[in-house]
Amino acid sequence: MLHRYHRRSIIGIFIFQSPRYEKHMTKITLKHLRYFDALARQRHFGRAAEVLAISQPALSLQMKDLEDILGAPLVERGARRIGMTPLGDEFALRARDVLRAVDELGALARASTGPLVGRLRLGVIPTVAPYLLPRLMRALAGRFPDIDLRPREAVTPKLLRDLHEGRLDLALLALPQSEPSLAEHALFDEEFLLVRHESAATLPIPPLTDLPAAPLLLLEEGHCFRDQAIAVCKLTPGPANEIMEGSSLSTLVQMVGAGIGVTLIPEMAAEVESRSAPVVLHRLPEPRPSRTIGLVWRRSNPLSDRFASLAEGLQTDLNG
Repeated sequence: MLHRYHRRSIIGIFIFQSPRYEKHMTKITLKHLRYFDALARQRHFGRAAEVLAISQPALSLQMKDLEDILGAPLVERGARRIGMTPLGDEFALRARDVLRAVDELGALARASTGPLVGRLRLGVIPTVAPYLLPRLMRALAGRFPDIDLRPREAVTPKLLRDLHEGRLDLALLALPQSEPSLAEHALFDEEFLLVRHESAATLPIPPLTDLPAAPLLLLEEGHCFRDQAIAVCKLTPGPANEIMEGSSLSTLVQMVGAGIGVTLIPEMAAEVESRSAPVVLHRLPEPRPSRTIGLVWRRSNPLSDRFASLAEGLQTDLNG
């Protein structure tokens, strides 16, 4: 029996090349696949049309045309949201394989033409984007003036999903990710700093394991920095440890400035976030907690070697 991934890839290429489906396959366009992919992700005609920058009637017309070509429904239309039929769910997977392959054909052509040029889709986690992205964009522009950088900020799980599905070329996040299909290149390490209200400036720095009693303020679920803070404090989330949460590092620091608990922030955020709140920053006792920030990309991307060179250059620029 074929491995599921290989079976899916093979079917994604050849499913319509049997005599029964060959005439239908010739009628399906990349526009059909891209429009359907957006609809399958958004599960809403209005939002999908907005993502595609087209009108909702135009999207509806394309979806009806695709269903007519296939001779079967892909979408279950509801008043507020839509669902996928069983065929629709399977077709969405096949469509993503095809679209990813088409994007990689473009990357293959770019890989043969010299330096990196054209669109580069870079995902960045929220605890890095506001503090490092401007510097990183300047560094990239200096090394690759013909790159059209398209940054996107999102939490780690979404960045990894978009990377695997071909909607991102690179992602800047905390390492390691330890996924065999992804290449990683560390750029730098940075420490975590303790943030307390300015009234605690002369008080002893508590051990990490005592921080939850302060109480400890953390980012909401989905942020990798939250998981790292929980790990270094040896904290088990649950009813016994009610964790106060914020949506951003800025929110956490402002809450500390208002006298509500303490928090940890990465060193790169310290200067920016401490300006507008009455807080003090402390380095923690040895061994000081830290994280590694780096780039990841798909090993299968034809530009993989170029991305490795890009990462090496950025490592030099950011540590210089």
